Amino acid sequence: MQLIDTHTHLDFPDFDADRAELLARARALGVERLVVLGVYQANWQRLWDLVEREEGLYAAFGLHPVYLDGHRPEHLAELRAWLERLAGHPRLCALGEFGLDYYLADLDRDAQQALFEAQLRLAAEFELPALLHVRRAHAPTIAALKRIRVKRGGIVHAFAGSYEEAREYLRLGFRLGLGGAATWPQAHRLRKVVAKLPLEAMVLETDSPDMAPAMHPGARNSPEYLPEICAVLAELRGVSPEELAAASTANACALFGWS
Repeated sequence: MQLIDTHTHLDFPDFDADRAELLARARALGVERLVVLGVYQANWQRLWDLVEREEGLYAAFGLHPVYLDGHRPEHLAELRAWLERLAGHPRLCALGEFGLDYYLADLDRDAQQALFEAQLRLAAEFELPALLHVRRAHAPTIAALKRIRVKRGGIVHAFAGSYEEAREYLRLGFRLGLGGAATWPQAHRLRKVVAKLPLEAMVLETDSPDMAPAMHPGARNSPEYLPEICAVLAELRGVSPEELAAASTANACALFGWS
């Protein structure tokens, strides 16, 4: 079974003590490719150094809304410079993580929107997939995606919206990132949505070190848990783990342009 973890933060210090061993375990379980996403300017170089050092890792760079207070106008210019410098590089696969977060009340929504749209325009200009953080903000996200078309689409990370919202994203060329959240029995609405989604909509992710699945409550999340997450989601969807793994891998490869 071949798997792709489409959303990790393996550059975070949480993994400094055992990153190489963890990656070896994940590869042994069939997790062959992993996307590592940048969230603020200060972690881009660390992330890129990791991606260049380790086989099977791919980079995305972005300015995450949760770190809004730390972002500066010049960071957008630096993001553009990174994209220009690495244009066409096989290890640069997307722009992200960026988006809108309406869950945290103290984050200025106008400032978020401006930063979100600026990065959408960069994704469109550089023809990169957009890896989106969307928390309680599906309506404004969908509206922005209709105004600013991203040619290669992208992924709505940790999707937890309605089936109708899922269909809107699919019409806009986006896939839905699914991970640990739907493994929890109390996630009734999300589990019902997952059961109805077409396989061509789904890509698998962990969001390591966050969003641990129900099988590992309270643990540091890890790409090595992706096969277990796949098995639970496959059961919800009514297919075999092998079928879901094959569909997710094919969807991710098509999105990122991998053979």
